[in-house]
Amino acid sequence: MSAPAAGRIAVYTGSFDPITLGHLDVIERASRIFDQLVVGVGINPDKQPLFDQEERVHLVEEAVADLANVTVKRFAGLSVAFVRDQRAQVVLRGVRSLTDIEAEFTMSLANRMLDPGIETVFLMADSQYSHISSSLLKQITPLADDDALAKFVPTPVVTALRHKLSR
Repeated sequence: MSAPAAGRIAVYTGSFDPITLGHLDVIERASRIFDQLVVGVGINPDKQPLFDQEERVHLVEEAVADLANVTVKRFAGLSVAFVRDQRAQVVLRGVRSLTDIEAEFTMSLANRMLDPGIETVFLMADSQYSHISSSLLKQITPLADDDALAKFVPTPVVTALRHKLSR
């Protein structure tokens, strides 16, 4: 088992395509629990992203700019390896529904087998954000005005979605 890291560092990994108010809620709450939070923007080989990795990193950075103990980094490969690289022992996961819990439970068990020194901590999404998904955003963006979209994503993402989906 590895030695404890200095301070409580957690890593929140995901594709964040794009970051939503649900993601941001989890990040803000976790930033109050942990000394440092690293948001790892990864690549999911099972998904075709709307935004490339650099764009996603930039959008997350804009969304968390006012959170002093939160940093954003890109990564490729296994999230457990990225967590280790950050000298952290906690991987943070946000869950919205029972379906999420089932998938996250399976991933948590796999991560535990890959590195038993890394713990998974789950934060439930606030009920007002539990329905938000990237597929929902892709459906409603062409139909919703900017004020409506701002109920789902941070303001910089509204503009980015408009630009990306108007092509």
